[in-house]
Amino acid sequence: MAKQDRVCVGAIAGAFGVNGEVRLKSFCADPEAIIDYAPLYSEDGGKVFSVKLTRPVTGGLGARLGGVATKEQADALKGVTLWADREKLPSLPDDEFYHADLIGLPVLDVGGVALGTVRAVHNHGAGDFLEVFGPGRRQPLLIPFTREAVPTVDLTAGRIIADLPEEI
Repeated sequence: MAKQDRVCVGAIAGAFGVNGEVRLKSFCADPEAIIDYAPLYSEDGGKVFSVKLTRPVTGGLGARLGGVATKEQADALKGVTLWADREKLPSLPDDEFYHADLIGLPVLDVGGVALGTVRAVHNHGAGDFLEVFGPGRRQPLLIPFTREAVPTVDLTAGRIIADLPEEI
């Protein structure tokens, strides 16, 4: 299955305890919903994991992954991102998007001038921001992902239109 057919839903933050449990960071709106999308895959698809949540832990969820039985195996997976098949994910309303669908899209201003390409979507607690990087830019442009600043996301045409505030 191609990578675009999968969406990143979490990451392994390291071992938890000594019996092969991992600390799992879920990127789902409901963190525990990550188990609904199992089996989960490593980014390259080379590893497949069944998932059983064990308990809430500081900074995530305790989990048992299929094939992981020791602390050393769990430690070796630290930093591995977990990907789910896209067809297992729920459909979204028209005004909501999976970050994976936004990354890589070109961003144009309302006059049609290219601003760059979405490299990442960040949320530091005050809402989502698109990180846009383009030729001639030394620093990425951070655009608030609001209806006012980003009036159009056209996945069919493969582009985003941004109406930048004067101060950006």
